[in-house]
Amino acid sequence: MEDPQYKLPLGSRALVTGATGFTGSVLAQKLVEQGVKVVAIARQTSNLKPFKDMNIEWIRGDVFDESLISKAVKGVNYIFHMVTPFREAKSPDMGYYNVHVLSTQLLAKAALKEPDFKRFVHVSTIGVHGHIAHPPADENAPIYPGDVYQETKLEGELWLKNYADQEGLPITIVRPAGIYGPREKRLLKIYKWVSRQWVPVIGDGNNLLHFIHVDDLTNFFILAATHPHAVGEVFICGSPEAMPFKKMVSIISDYYGTPVRFIKFPAVPLFALGDFFEVICRPLGIEPPIYRRRLAFYTKDRSFNTSKMNHLLGFVPAHSDEEGLKELAQWYLDQGWISLTKSLARY
Repeated sequence: MEDPQYKLPLGSRALVTGATGFTGSVLAQKLVEQGVKVVAIARQTSNLKPFKDMNIEWIRGDVFDESLISKAVKGVNYIFHMVTPFREAKSPDMGYYNVHVLSTQLLAKAALKEPDFKRFVHVSTIGVHGHIAHPPADENAPIYPGDVYQETKLEGELWLKNYADQEGLPITIVRPAGIYGPREKRLLKIYKWVSRQWVPVIGDGNNLLHFIHVDDLTNFFILAATHPHAVGEVFICGSPEAMPFKKMVSIISDYYGTPVRFIKFPAVPLFALGDFFEVICRPLGIEPPIYRRRLAFYTKDRSFNTSKMNHLLGFVPAHSDEEGLKELAQWYLDQGWISLTKSLARY
């Protein structure tokens, strides 16, 4: 039975930005199944075929188009703002600003005009904290964004917090940890490495990673939209604790039954090479083969104290990282994206 604390009130109307993305699509589906009237913004080039059986009102265009935003927010009670440009090193900086900052400003100003508006849930990222020198960190930890994606995410959330304080707009800001779950593809290459029995590591492979299952994260979004104690707050949403990269590899390796050999690479030369490729490739609109942000996944510590969401809202993730990573391992097998010999595959 569905937990009632993860449901919007009957008859609610909600706007979801980024609904065609991994996390947004999971949230949109949950809301539709609850009977919520879902409005979603999609670019003209977005593929909506996967959503053909969902009762969603689609509005085509750019999320930073003022007239489009006015139309999308009309009569809305809740906004879940998680849209982001596809994160590539070759992407222009202005694209990040328009989506992370300008769209946030337009949505907030439009929401303030709606008489029955209840909550603006703004999705940022733990990346605004950068490398965690003394883990675990919490919501008040120093801010060190490392690239334009994180810088504009931070600019958007800081503007929103200030605007909400001044105008009385009810908001909640969520900084998710690394999001995973069925249909997620960003971790696929690591699973492929494990299936091939070799994994590259930078340094000793013990950098800390913090995750959150997409089912838990989207439940938290709904809770943050309805809980009275969430108004005006910033939450880091993640599993109870982080895990080392090598531990993640070990979980996948055990599930697939594939012994793994680690191939070590030094960090300093790789980061220098990544910087070189970015300088050369970005002006040409070419995705660099390696770049600083991707390398950071294998070197930076991302470890957080996530107790605030429990203490203030009573939220506890239902999925353990170990079981969730195994679930994803099996899902990749089921899709045919990972190939194992019959003697190794677990069915």
